Amino acid sequence: MHKHRLSFADISIISDSIAEIIIDEGVEVSIEMVEEYDNFLACIFKGNYGVLINKINNYSYSLGAQFIMGSSENIVAIAAVNYSEQGKKSSKTVADRRSIDQLNVRTFSGLDLGWQDAVTWLNKELVKTNITSPHPP
Repeated sequence: MHKHRLSFADISIISDSIAEIIIDEGVEVSIEMVEEYDNFLACIFKGNYGVLINKINNYSYSLGAQFIMGSSENIVAIAAVNYSEQGKKSSKTVADRRSIDQLNVRTFSGLDLGWQDAVTWLNKELVKTNITSPHPP
């Protein structure tokens, strides 16, 4: 697993086509932060990929960030692993706001082995696009 540091989050490349992001405690994710993240992933992944958002910390998204996150054309699926009811509500709010975009988003409970379930689901979604990589780079 390769780990990288952005200005507001840690990113782990957990396979050839899946990245995990852990946003820092107390951050309000801005449009610029989403762009930093998208640009970074565009350099790492040359094709389709999935994102696992590990919501172990409490943070929020600016309204602008909510409308652009997940917009990269190569994102096949987004899995959000939540550890609290607040995190679950936040994930649902963002997904509902973006329902017209038909983003492929699914939430998982971090308290019920959700991280592994999220990785398994992302791999299945990537298989549908003929991009599989169950093994780390």
